[in-house]
Amino acid sequence: MSQPVFAPWDDPNEKPLIRFENVTKRFGDFVAIDDLSLSIYESEFFALLGPSGCGKTTMMRMLAGFENPSAGKIELAGKNIAGIPPNKRAVNMMFQSYALFPHLSVWENIAFGLKRGDMSKADIAARVEEMLKLTRLTKFAKRKPHQISGGQRQRVALARSLAKAPKLLLLDEPLGALDKKLRQDTQFELMDIQESTGTTFVIVTHDQEEAMTVASRVAVMDEGQIIQVATPGGIYEAPNSVYVADFIGDVNIISGTVKAAGENMYHLDWVANEAPLLAASERPFSDGQEAHLAIRPEKIAISTEKPTEMKNAVQGTVLDIAYLGNLSTYHVQLAGGQVIKAQTANTRRLSRRTITWEDKVWISWSATAGVLLER
Repeated sequence: MSQPVFAPWDDPNEKPLIRFENVTKRFGDFVAIDDLSLSIYESEFFALLGPSGCGKTTMMRMLAGFENPSAGKIELAGKNIAGIPPNKRAVNMMFQSYALFPHLSVWENIAFGLKRGDMSKADIAARVEEMLKLTRLTKFAKRKPHQISGGQRQRVALARSLAKAPKLLLLDEPLGALDKKLRQDTQFELMDIQESTGTTFVIVTHDQEEAMTVASRVAVMDEGQIIQVATPGGIYEAPNSVYVADFIGDVNIISGTVKAAGENMYHLDWVANEAPLLAASERPFSDGQEAHLAIRPEKIAISTEKPTEMKNAVQGTVLDIAYLGNLSTYHVQLAGGQVIKAQTANTRRLSRRTITWEDKVWISWSATAGVLLER
């Protein structure tokens, strides 16, 4: 039996765990969050993604209780949480610095928050053991933070944050201090832990790859506003703007004016002396409207001969080749001066390259390969 798809945001009867309703946050004259509304559901792994200063950490701090909104309201499980102090919320926050107590062992670090409640010693011990097992730290229980690696310290901080079984765990750039390989391994560990506890995770990150890997949904932010909220696949394949397309992964943007070319089909006039490009779009455009065609490099084919089947084929010259082991990216300059990236997978061992620098080549793609955007 196949598992039901996890998509509570598509179910009108689902009530969100967190609701931002027309939230604005000002610091003096500076508007950090601008009339923002957002729903996050139980058991989601939700990512707030954006450049530094876009407001994502301010949102996180409002959820944690370190800041209150200047206008609008934030609800957690249906209750307005404005004015509720951080220690009285069913919310825990894990900081980038991990903030572990250096003089306490791993075991004592995890137990610290539990000892301040009214749990019995036996219950505390059982809970700490459970957290050690969950984060695979059992054999490091007696060590001090300086005696374990950065990745293990990160897991201690996670175990401590989860020990009190919060409804919501906030993670502020939690993997920022780890090197790339460890970071990737830890992303999968985080996903496993989130899935096995069912806790709602909200992660703040400026790393697109991280957000795309771990999250059930991603909110792309800019200047205090949410530009788009969607699943990682939705953000990548169907961005709603040039900003989102450009922020996530590599993309080519070709701008011009459109005119209708049949049902859900448009011609894009993009440069003088070149045939218009054909693009499919379910979003309607009017004739003469300015539009931007966003196409991912992996959706563009490159060949020495002119392809006959493809709807869009343009000739250019190879300026640059980036060999990335599994992929090669070709930078092709077109007659109008625009540089387009085309990517091919290196499925065979490196034999002699058929296409090299300065070669005249054809790049081609289908009418459905790109997304036509208004802004």
